[in-house]
Amino acid sequence: MFFPTFRARRIRGKEVFRRMVSETTLSATDLIYPMFSAFGKGIRKEISSMPGIYQQSIEHIVEEAQEVHELGVPAVILFGIPETKDAVGSDAYAEHGIIQETIRAIKKQVPGLAVITDVCMCEYTDHGHCGIIRDGDVDNDETLELLAREALSHAEAGADMVAPSDMMDGRVMAIREILDNHGYKHIPLMSYAVKYASGYYGPFREAAESTPQFGDRRSYQMDPGNRREAIREARMDVEEGADIIMVKPGLPYLDIVRDLREEFDLPVAVYNVSGEYSMIKAAGRAGWIDEERVMMETLISFKRAGADLILTYHAKEAARVLKRG
Repeated sequence: MFFPTFRARRIRGKEVFRRMVSETTLSATDLIYPMFSAFGKGIRKEISSMPGIYQQSIEHIVEEAQEVHELGVPAVILFGIPETKDAVGSDAYAEHGIIQETIRAIKKQVPGLAVITDVCMCEYTDHGHCGIIRDGDVDNDETLELLAREALSHAEAGADMVAPSDMMDGRVMAIREILDNHGYKHIPLMSYAVKYASGYYGPFREAAESTPQFGDRRSYQMDPGNRREAIREARMDVEEGADIIMVKPGLPYLDIVRDLREEFDLPVAVYNVSGEYSMIKAAGRAGWIDEERVMMETLISFKRAGADLILTYHAKEAARVLKRG
């Protein structure tokens, strides 16, 4: 059919029709809100490169968790800033570590909110890398043991889901085995299956205080030019027992989100990372864009590409927009 027999604008002419035929929709239940829990009391420190996002001590984390829950966002994902860091990231798997105590506090005060935990070592090591350093690089197999201990400690503290982000080979299997062997077969695992070595993580490193003290993470995170490798990485994690597979970052890798959606029937998540958030915030504050409109357009792009879940620092703002209708 061609003009004038077919007129696409007939349906676009009224808001009611546009909504009725919308191919992709966004809901607050699609969103997961990242939070940064800091050791201490009375802490609520705004991250300079991420307006509206804070490092917070546990009492403030709980307050914001309640707000998130009331907005209809179903889950948060926790990152920790411990009191002290060391070469082996001891606080990551300590019984009373910062994340373990944060989990307990949220589950006590906001039991209806799902608590997901990031499982990695970079926030807890004094060198800022994601595992044990041997000969100037991360030792893959030695790190697996600590990641498994960390995930188990999160489950024991009451986490609803664990999410390994380290990109060590075999970490999904190691975590699945230790959880299953300790009575946590019911705890799902969301794997950062496809995580690229990206410049978009800069603001997060300020937030989590996790900048590497030497080198970079390209020996374990993926090359931004690789597409076929993403399928291999995701397939390994699926075969090892992942329940959800994630792509990180989001906007530069929408093609990868689509590839995973077409290749696998598991839920697909995407991380709308700190650099993506900060660019929208900066441009909005400068008056260069309509911040709210661009935020919502960005989030719908992830759904259109095939993501089921979106980890985003915009979660609270987006939920408010969605409530307005």
